[in-house]
This record gives sequence, C-alpha cells and structure tokens, in this order.
Amino acid sequence: MGLLSKKDAALITDPLADNNPITIQVLGICSALAITAELKASIVMALSVMAVLAIGNVVISLMRNIIPSKIRIIVQLVVVAALVIIVDLVLKAFAYELSKTLSVFVGLIITNCIIMGRFEAFALANGPWKSFLDGIGNAAGYGLILIIVGFFRELLGSGTLLGLKVLGDPIEKTGLYAIGYENNGFMLLSPMALIVLGIIIWIQRSRNKSLIEEN
Repeated sequence: MGLLSKKDAALITDPLADNNPITIQVLGICSALAITAELKASIVMALSVMAVLAIGNVVISLMRNIIPSKIRIIVQLVVVAALVIIVDLVLKAFAYELSKTLSVFVGLIITNCIIMGRFEAFALANGPWKSFLDGIGNAAGYGLILIIVGFFRELLGSGTLLGLKVLGDPIEKTGLYAIGYENNGFMLLSPMALIVLGIIIWIQRSRNKSLIEEN
C-alpha cells in the first residue's frame, strides 16, 4: 500500500476478508438485515458507519490515557452518540429523502457491536493513526458485505440498481421481462438478507477452509 507499512496495511485489508466483522466475527448483523433492500441505502449506511467508527476510534485513542476505566463505556457511548447525531444532521442537510428512510437505522449505529467492539479492543490500546486505519478497515469490511447484499436484493427483488432499471421495464415488458422474467418479491424481505448473507459466508469458508470452526 505504498506509504503504509505491512502491519498498517493489514489493519485495512484483514477486515475485508479473513477477519470480516460480519462474516467472521458475526457482528453488526441487524443493520445488514434491515437496510439492504436498496443498494443506495446500503452504501449510505456503510459510509455513515465508516465516518463514525474512524473518527470515534481516533477520539477514543486520544483520550485513552485520561479515561477512568470504570466509566470508559459511558465515555465511549457519549462519543459515538455525538458522532451519530452529526452524521444524522449531515444526511438531513444533503440527502433529506434518504435520511427519512434511514433515520431509525442511523440512530441505531450507536448500538452497532462493531463500533463499541473496536473502541474496546483496539482504540483503547493503540495510537490515533493505527486506530484510524483500524476504523477504516473494519467499517470497509462491514460496508462491503452490506453493499454485496444490497446489490443482489435490489437487483433480483426490484430489477433495479441505485433506482435505475437494469433488467428492463416490468410494465412495458422490455429486457428480461420480455422473455418472462419476474421480480422476486421475497428478496425485499429481511429473511432473504439473512439467506444472502449465509450464502456469502458459505462461499467464503468454501474458499478458505481455515475459517471453518471445528466442533
């Protein structure tokens, strides 16, 4: 990665695959199921979590030597809540319609296990630069899975990507609809997000046997 050392680069690349927070650590599953019916919502949620986790990791890292251990969880919650409010206000200012769709789920970033987990496991024990890279890497790994799930759910459920008709017009029967293709409405339901996520996990473990847990 050029300017980054091998260890610094690993902070970004490891969470994308073999240490992914969703498929390996099984964290942040709720939002992956809730907001992935549309690709655009998946991308916005991924960017929102990236902003909160990267900046929050840096803030906690800078404060790590002055935070009393007994109240560290409260401090972490205050930091993440403040950042989530800022993200919510930015969305309302620049993407109001999307902010209405995501409003509840953006608020729930506060409870995202990945964020509190990285604060506890990494930012409290490392410097700001490494904590920033760790936040970017883990949020990117989380966002990658959301985007993959959102891609297939919107494509197969609505025949669109980012709201654009890519499979044809289902009313005028053009494109794939002309040969009898029909949108799969089940893809828009939350259980299908779980199934798509399960397929991703199965493919990942099939390609890397070391990820398979032994009973």
